[in-house]
Amino acid sequence: MKNLNRKEFITMTSLGAVTSLVPSALSKVNKKAVYTPKYSLSQWALHRMQFGNSKEDYESWKKALYRNPDQNLAGPLHPLDFPEKARSMGYNTVEYVNTFFFDKARKQEYLSMLKQRCEDHGIKSLLLMIDEEGFLGDSDPGKRKEAIKNHKKWVEAGAFLGCNYIRVNAHAEGNWNDQKMQAAEGLKAVCDYADTMDIQILIENHGGLSSHPKWLLETIEETGHPTLGVMNDFDNFEWSEDVIWGSGQRYNRYHGFEMLMPLTYSVSAKAHHFDDQGYETTIDFERMANIIAKSNFTGYVSVEYEGNYFTEEEGVNLTRNLLQHSFDNIQR
Repeated sequence: MKNLNRKEFITMTSLGAVTSLVPSALSKVNKKAVYTPKYSLSQWALHRMQFGNSKEDYESWKKALYRNPDQNLAGPLHPLDFPEKARSMGYNTVEYVNTFFFDKARKQEYLSMLKQRCEDHGIKSLLLMIDEEGFLGDSDPGKRKEAIKNHKKWVEAGAFLGCNYIRVNAHAEGNWNDQKMQAAEGLKAVCDYADTMDIQILIENHGGLSSHPKWLLETIEETGHPTLGVMNDFDNFEWSEDVIWGSGQRYNRYHGFEMLMPLTYSVSAKAHHFDDQGYETTIDFERMANIIAKSNFTGYVSVEYEGNYFTEEEGVNLTRNLLQHSFDNIQR
């Protein structure tokens, strides 16, 4: 097969020809696949330790986020202590979520303290995730412009912290094509701004049409920015064309994950529950590990536990243990 350029790859996978480009996720495990795991800890993996139960009432949590975000910090772990906590759990690389310090994007004193905490504990700041700052693909041009402005301040914050990547959402409104065109406009503006700070923008498959890999690939192509990439989540493949959440339509996670891997710079390994032997009950981690290893991926795998049965620390440890077991197993 000929070597495809970025545009050809996106076009072909958008048309459903992915099976001609990458090995099928349904194929027999490739025992020669090699990937030396590098793990980062997602701040969201400890969200209950920081938010407590404040997010259980989402509407109240969101109101507080815009008025007094520190009010939402009802847990025992302060976000400034996240680097130290990550180090105590065996991580030297972290990924932030802006909602834990939502009003601090331009608070130099706060960001300086967070950066110093990382330096004190030997922690690398890899990525900053942006949520709740408006739709980059909003159908209203004014709201879209405001969302772009909101995202730019977090690009600045991420650059100050030393992050390599900023994760954004490609949320939009309208039909398939409308959302693609609107999101592409917003994404390009943020990417162009990030270029000035030598930081890379990644889109996560994270609800709405962004969770449909074909739409996501088409949108990246439409954006036309050479460094725009993907943060590829194990689990976020439920999508809808008309609304952002809750459609009940799910793209095959293994096929979708594999489709996105050639443009993936960060992997979010999400787990929900484990059986008595330590295996995730809904996601085949070894199958995912095989896809990662075969893709020549060299980045970090971010560990994230979303379940309720185990404590967050227990869940994170189980997730990382299963990842390591899976990578070891496919390479034996």
